[in-house]
Amino acid sequence: MKERRIFDYVRDVDSILIMNGGENQTDKTFFYLTGAKSGIFEGSALYVKPDKIKIITSQLEEEAAKETGLDVITFKTAQEKNDIIKNLFEKCINIGLNYSAVTLDMYKDILKIIPDKEFMDVSQSILESRKIKENDELKNIKEAAKIASDSFEDFTKTLHEGMTESELAANVVYSMMKNGASGESFSTIVAFGKNSAIPHYSPGKAKLKKNDFVLIDYGALYNRYCSDTTRTIVFGKANDEQKEIYETVKKAQHDSMIAITEGINGKNIDKIARDIIDSTKYRGRFIHSLGHGVGLDVHDHPALSPNYDFILKNNMVVTDEPGIYVTGFGGVRIEDDVIVKKDGYEEITSAPKDLIEL
Repeated sequence: MKERRIFDYVRDVDSILIMNGGENQTDKTFFYLTGAKSGIFEGSALYVKPDKIKIITSQLEEEAAKETGLDVITFKTAQEKNDIIKNLFEKCINIGLNYSAVTLDMYKDILKIIPDKEFMDVSQSILESRKIKENDELKNIKEAAKIASDSFEDFTKTLHEGMTESELAANVVYSMMKNGASGESFSTIVAFGKNSAIPHYSPGKAKLKKNDFVLIDYGALYNRYCSDTTRTIVFGKANDEQKEIYETVKKAQHDSMIAITEGINGKNIDKIARDIIDSTKYRGRFIHSLGHGVGLDVHDHPALSPNYDFILKNNMVVTDEPGIYVTGFGGVRIEDDVIVKKDGYEEITSAPKDLIEL
C-alpha cells in the first residue's frame, strides 16, 4: 500500500493531509495515493492514515472519486469542505503536509481550518515512496512507453519537405492519442537542422529541408503516468559528421544502459556515457545529465547525474538519454525508459535505434 510506505519513511506523524489548489495546483500525490483515472479534483483533499484514505471532494468529482473504491466525502460549499477537514483531523496531533505542493495561500488556509496542530513536512517521504514503482504503476508506465514506441512509425511517415516543426509535433501527439494515450506527457520537442543543437527547443515555423537532422523528444500519458522517448533521424542522406555524432551517442547509450542494475550509483552510469563522448572530438558537448526518474511526472526525480549520488533500486524507472549538441550544426539525442531490476534492467521503449535516413 502506497500510503503505508510513506508512513514508513516518516514515523512521527499520525496523519497526512493532501490538499489540491485550483488550476495547475493539484498535487500529483493525490493521484498517486488514490489511483483516480478520471477527474481533475481541483480544491479536493485527502485524509491519509497508514491504513486508510478518505477522499474529500465536490459533487462535481463524486463519480470519479467513487471509481477508486475509496471512502468519499462530498461537499457543496467551501465552508462544508473546511468543516469536513476540521472534523477528520480534530483528534490528530502531528499532521504531515506535502510542503512542496502547498502554496503559501493554501498553507494559511490550512492554519485557519485546523489551528493549534503540529504540521510536519513529509514531502521528502512522499518523494522517496514515489521513486519505487508498484505493479500498477509499472503497468501504466509500460503502456505509456508502448504507445510512444508504436507511434514512432506512424508520425515519421508524415515527414515531407517543407513541413514545419509545429506540424510534425501535432502529428506526434495525434499518433499517440490514436494509439491510446490520453495526451502528451510533456510539450513535444521537434527540432529541425541546427535547431536540434538546443536540448529544450520549442517547435516553431522552421521548415524541413533535405538532409536535416530531425530530433523528436516526446512521451505518452496513460492513466496519468508518463513515458519519455527521444529519437533523432536524418531527412535525406546523412553526411559523415552526422553519422559520427549519431554512432557516438548510440554507443554511449548502449554501454551505459547495460550497466544499469540495482545497487549501482547513478553517477557511475552517467560517467560511462560521458567518458565515451568526451573521448571523442565532441568532448564537452554532452551538456545535461544522463537520465531522470519517470512516473506521474515526466521528471519524477533525479537519477543519473554527474553531480548527484543516487543508488538505483529495484522497480525504479529511469531514462538513459545521452546527447551531443554542436551549435550551428545540430544535435543528436537518443532516449529510452528503463526499469531497474535486481539483476539488470528492462528497456520498455522500443522505437528503432539504428540511424534512420528518410
